[in-house]
Amino acid sequence: MHVQNVHLSDDHDFTKTAATEIRLVAGLGVDGDSHSGARVQHRSRVAADPDQPNLRQVHLIHSELFTDLAAAGFRVEPGDLGENITTAGIDLLSLPTGATLTIGAEAIVAITGLRNPCAQIDNFQSGLLSQVLKRRDDGTVERLAGVMSVVIRSGTIAPGDPIAVGLPPEPHHRLDRV
Repeated sequence: MHVQNVHLSDDHDFTKTAATEIRLVAGLGVDGDSHSGARVQHRSRVAADPDQPNLRQVHLIHSELFTDLAAAGFRVEPGDLGENITTAGIDLLSLPTGATLTIGAEAIVAITGLRNPCAQIDNFQSGLLSQVLKRRDDGTVERLAGVMSVVIRSGTIAPGDPIAVGLPPEPHHRLDRV
């Protein structure tokens, strides 16, 4: 389990630019990223309530998603879907709420929930939303566009850094959209 790529953007662009390293700042997010802050930074959420806490400080996507999307005919590269950290070898979507990821030597993030993909994904590539937001036969919705987290301990991270998972006390709660 390791970091494959890291990304940031100082503007509210859909995609983020690859970086050689990023600095995670406790309680805020990725230093220099437009979504960094103690209060919500996502435009639609700011419009609804600018005082709500930012549970979406750091966005992580598992690189295995890109392989699945390629098999479905889509070309999606790390950073294209706006994630800050692309991981390899970790099933992010199966982690419970409150799971922690120690990334590199210092940084720790706590998983807050699933990214709720929106129609902007279809603006990036037509039909992509239906690949990352699926309705199961039983009517439940499956969100595949990664997880959101908050920074618990600051640290600088880079591609190749190891990731260690810490589970919260039982009972574990499945991730929901944030």
